[in-house]
Amino acid sequence: MPDMKLTTRAEDFSEWYNQLVLRAELADYAPVRGCMIVRPYGWALWENITAALDKRFKATGHVNAAFPLLIPRSFIDKEKSHVAGFSPELAVVTHGGGEKLEEPLVIRPTSETIIGHAYAKWIQSYRDLPILINQWNSVVRWELRTRLFLRTLEFFWQEGHTAHATAEEAEAETRQMLDIYTDFAVREAAVPVIPGRKSAAERFAGADQTYSIEAMMGDCKALQAGTSHNLGQNFAKAFEIRYLDKGGVLQHCWTTSWGMSTRFVGAIIMVHGDDQGLILPPRLAPFQLVIVPIYKTDDERAAVMENAQRLRRELVDAGIRVKMDEREGMSPGFKFNDWEMRGVPLRLELGPKDVAKASVVLARRDRPGKEGKSFVPQQGIAAAVAQMLEEIQKALYDRALEFRRANTAEPADYEEFKKAVEKGFAFSWWCGGTECEEKIKEETKATMRCIPLEQPGGSGKCIYCGQPAAEKAIFAKAY
Repeated sequence: MPDMKLTTRAEDFSEWYNQLVLRAELADYAPVRGCMIVRPYGWALWENITAALDKRFKATGHVNAAFPLLIPRSFIDKEKSHVAGFSPELAVVTHGGGEKLEEPLVIRPTSETIIGHAYAKWIQSYRDLPILINQWNSVVRWELRTRLFLRTLEFFWQEGHTAHATAEEAEAETRQMLDIYTDFAVREAAVPVIPGRKSAAERFAGADQTYSIEAMMGDCKALQAGTSHNLGQNFAKAFEIRYLDKGGVLQHCWTTSWGMSTRFVGAIIMVHGDDQGLILPPRLAPFQLVIVPIYKTDDERAAVMENAQRLRRELVDAGIRVKMDEREGMSPGFKFNDWEMRGVPLRLELGPKDVAKASVVLARRDRPGKEGKSFVPQQGIAAAVAQMLEEIQKALYDRALEFRRANTAEPADYEEFKKAVEKGFAFSWWCGGTECEEKIKEETKATMRCIPLEQPGGSGKCIYCGQPAAEKAIFAKAY
């Protein structure tokens, strides 16, 4: 049997993460440096994420479409700040069919330009607005330092792109999508996030305003887990996305874009995982429950498996995602450790004595050892499992929120601030000056993560320069 023991998070959090992604068979390295192969278990988790998001998008009037992978280089060049922001990360195709192309093609780093081109053709009148389109795809950004799920050359995501008649509608859309990401993170992933506004220096290239949700990982670093951008009229002017208003006057549209990627898989791993491995939130886990039949003789096997199959059918009929572990030649202890490492929320143990008593043992992944085990009657098993899964979901969120609160400081001065960002988040008054932001980053390696939408009110003094400040911001080291 392979060695199941992981490096502990305290020993080396980064190595713990890398080992876990590989051993839990979420992903593997690809032949091209910086790319990843998402394995079936990892893809099942991503599918559950996409289903939860897609449902929310469609409920708010968005529809899905597909746009090309290849974009003319000239499109990228049209929006000056956009090309400046993405130039170092572009992958460019110069040859095709054995010949040099007349115009190089960019493998999409994001799709604002190609979609802007299409919207310019499709939108003529105010009657054509708003356009609310999302697409599920992969994009390529030539990153130098990569890590599975968190930062890869190619990654999977969704990118929404909308066009509106007014600035107010575009801002409302941008904020609505931020709220959707927040709701998803909290309700489905049990990940507490801080929704807020990015600084001018941290805005998406070509945006008037960028909002993000920021989460604290298990090593107290921050992860930007989703973004929503108000693009103003920048792309509309670059691509001539215009409409005739009710008065017959030609106006430029107001556009937005927003996205969440496979990086969120990394967030789930780092927020909930422990030294035994993954702990997956029940609402997103590929398998919510694993059945481990326990027997020694053929007679015991027949009785236990018949009982196990009946329970499996009952649970599946109740809408619970179930895995039956029928692997031969592996001890129950090995299977328990294996499924704990893979983060399945609940384990159902069933042996000959359990069959005789018409009961089962349920073991919660979020409570290792005896504390997490309970004996449950087989009668009404589906209802008992459903209730326990809800309890696990809530417990994971509460634990992550308590961890973030315990590792967030409100430093009184810059010396305290420097200590705070070594340990976690610093929630501090900030004057809004780019110079202070740059100096803080230079001196502490901490970045301004966001200006939370929820503010304490009042005013204070900037943590760096001491000038008057009207807002508090989250500063932290980040992925």
